[in-house]
Amino acid sequence: MLDMEPVGDIILLLARIGAVAWPALLLFGLWRGLKRGRGPGWIGWSAITLVSVMWLVGIRAFLWEPETLEVRRVEVASRTWSGPPLRIGVISDTHTDGPHVGLRGLNAVIDRMMAEQPDIVVLLGDFVDGHAPSAERSEGQRQTINEGLAAFNRLKAPLGVWAVLGNHDWWYDPGAVEQGLVAAGVQVLENQRVRIPRAGGVFWLGGLADYESKRTQPSYIETLQGLEESEPVIVMAHWPDVFSTAPQRVALTLVGHSHCGQVSLPFIGRPINVSPGSERWPCGLYEDRGRWLYVSGGVGTSVLPARLNQPPEIAVVTLRAF
Repeated sequence: MLDMEPVGDIILLLARIGAVAWPALLLFGLWRGLKRGRGPGWIGWSAITLVSVMWLVGIRAFLWEPETLEVRRVEVASRTWSGPPLRIGVISDTHTDGPHVGLRGLNAVIDRMMAEQPDIVVLLGDFVDGHAPSAERSEGQRQTINEGLAAFNRLKAPLGVWAVLGNHDWWYDPGAVEQGLVAAGVQVLENQRVRIPRAGGVFWLGGLADYESKRTQPSYIETLQGLEESEPVIVMAHWPDVFSTAPQRVALTLVGHSHCGQVSLPFIGRPINVSPGSERWPCGLYEDRGRWLYVSGGVGTSVLPARLNQPPEIAVVTLRAF
């Protein structure tokens, strides 16, 4: 598979050069015109305005918005949930070794989540950026990935920190990613579930496999097989596509992968959808016949190092009984 990471680095470099080059070129052109006693004229001003607008959009998309972070607070009232409300911290698609995140950015994300004091934290995959396997990465890239996984050791919650792997993690080295997470105190689930006791009643947390898994495919049936109907269930996965087969008993499915399209254009919407499920459920909260889905916009970027009207996010989803 073609690794697009060098292309993204080149695009980001060109964006940084353009951020300085256009104002310098514009000022030089205006100074030279004034010195000769000539203005740009209406055609010239129209061209300057058009280029300047494109320049501003590029600055926002490539250099400013990807460096921001929003905390989304979401309320879900489910008929299949019981017991007291549960505050779920959601972090997805950190892509730590990619543009705009890095160890400093990841630690800022962790600090923001810790300040929210959620009851439980779920990490929804794609801890790694790029498409190349570990053997084709530089020592510096592998070190950044390992340090990024180790940083999750700072993330604490009363009911634990849980994770699933994403497609980029499988392309890189799923064993190394899982090992790094477990060493940091994060438990990884793949078509598995865990019973979590708490005051006011227990609940089950399931984690679905990734579609790129070499061991199995995501399956609600396999994950929830044998569970009593009386105990509520939350499921985490990487792809929104899994929601098409979500059983009625699941109070909430939490996913990432879509990045909310990364770019949302006026009158056009999101021109990029990375899967059929991402097109159907691109971003935010959805309800379908009593089943609930939350799609996180994620933290990092993939392929194109840009975000426009879709800033990086973490979320705190409060799940309560209807």
